[in-house]
Amino acid sequence: MLYHNNFIEYISFEKRYSEKTIEAYKNDLKSFQEYLQDEYEIDSFVGIDDSIIRSWFAFLIDVGYKETSLKRKKACLSSFYKYLCKIGITNKNSVKDIKIPKLPQRLPVFLTEEQINLLFEKDIYSLTNYDDILHRMIIETFYATGIRVSELIELKNSSFNYEMKTLKVIGKKNKERIIPLLPDFQGMLDFYNKCKEKTFDSNNPYDYYFLNKKGKKLYRVFVYRIIFSYLSKIVTLNKRSPHVMRHTFATHMLNNGAEINAIKELLGHKSLAATQLYTHNTIDKLKKVYNQSHPQSKKRRNNEY
Repeated sequence: MLYHNNFIEYISFEKRYSEKTIEAYKNDLKSFQEYLQDEYEIDSFVGIDDSIIRSWFAFLIDVGYKETSLKRKKACLSSFYKYLCKIGITNKNSVKDIKIPKLPQRLPVFLTEEQINLLFEKDIYSLTNYDDILHRMIIETFYATGIRVSELIELKNSSFNYEMKTLKVIGKKNKERIIPLLPDFQGMLDFYNKCKEKTFDSNNPYDYYFLNKKGKKLYRVFVYRIIFSYLSKIVTLNKRSPHVMRHTFATHMLNNGAEINAIKELLGHKSLAATQLYTHNTIDKLKKVYNQSHPQSKKRRNNEY
């Protein structure tokens, strides 16, 4: 979009921001730009209604961004619109008046194993057209791998090694990790691959693994809508985003005996502290089992003190 590159040059050479901040601001502006285009079909940063900017922050909160990330994105947008005011493109910086709510540390929202079974019931998907097969494949991928929505969108055909039965994922800061592929998931991959070959002209090669019905790369809001739609059929959770599927993957792995360090590697977490958040859910389950099963617990429930 217009003025984006000028702003980056301004903070690089005049303001002399650090390389880390410059890179973060580039990504933040790109994220905001994609949101404007995907959600509102807007191709300019100028003349945007305040409510649209607020809606972006509401979207970011809904998909699980932390308070620190939200504050940085606000600082980025505020600096950008301050720059536009400075060069006379606009006379208003609405971003500085937006209040980022203090977000409490929330335990991950996840589906139960029973709800996951309902989500994969065949009657939810027709599996007779490309759109339905794509939707099912996206949901399967989230639950089978625990990857982030940004990672799913960027998957390439070359990301899958069918011989080794692995998936290569490029995570944050271009950190690479390898995720094993389950047999049932491989069967769904084969089914999707055949459907994709029939749907798109083989003479027009495509690089990204997931494509919309027009043969184009997916975008974040598109994936968010799919997950929200299908989760709405089985749960009434306030949060129904791709991150819920990631949380579900991690929680179910822990509940079924996976080591926390293995979960950390599969999720691509930098530190163990981020992964340990999932143990709260597992501990709650253990407490319930303990109180229901331990003989001493049963005995004391029948006694008065």
